[in-house]
Amino acid sequence: MDIRRVGSQPSRKGPGEWFTGTVRIDPLFDATEPARTSAALVTFEPGARTAWHTHPLGQTLVVTAGCGRVQREGGPIEEIRPGDVVWFPPGEKHWHGAGPTTAMSHMAIQEALNGSPVDWMETVSDRQYGA
Repeated sequence: MDIRRVGSQPSRKGPGEWFTGTVRIDPLFDATEPARTSAALVTFEPGARTAWHTHPLGQTLVVTAGCGRVQREGGPIEEIRPGDVVWFPPGEKHWHGAGPTTAMSHMAIQEALNGSPVDWMETVSDRQYGA
């Protein structure tokens, strides 16, 4: 058994090459062999968002606070709220983040394939975000 006490893992800032705006990432757990699942609590300030990206084995988001947005390539922007669970299938290009005036937090759960849980792509423009 392994208990990870709150505060035992430092928060980190979402890197500018993967996120637009202010984003805080609080690790929840990393994959321990032979498992390959990891999770983090991610908090987006208003207007903040990820870049476009895919996950080789998919990703689940569990919204815990605020009001946010998600979009898959070619689809409409969808609003997400606390209690919503979002599933992105393997390889589906998408982004997610806060609403324009409201912060949003979600748990992000994903599996790694060959050591990588995500493939990052181009940033989401202000025009795309506001569409």
